[in-house]
Amino acid sequence: MKYFAVHYTYANEAPEVVALRPVHREFLGTLLDQGKLVGSGPYTDGLGSALIIIRLEAPASIDDAIQLMNDDPFHKEKVLAGRSIREWNPVINVFKD
Repeated sequence: MKYFAVHYTYANEAPEVVALRPVHREFLGTLLDQGKLVGSGPYTDGLGSALIIIRLEAPASIDDAIQLMNDDPFHKEKVLAGRSIREWNPVINVFKD
């Protein structure tokens, strides 16, 4: 498996974010059902950002992760102020493959 860290930045509690949150969570639920979502959630500092960890079958690439996350309603509706996706190597891995 290959892991990817997805970092979102958005205007915390912006009306667009609040309105899309249910369908964003449905999207994440679909990833969970497919075994692709490891975990997700907002940072607790109130600055309007979140972390999503996904896993894809090797030999997945960063392009595969980007393509997958392009389907997130937050991205599709352009409510994100920023997004970065990086391959991540969990050296001490508590996740079950």
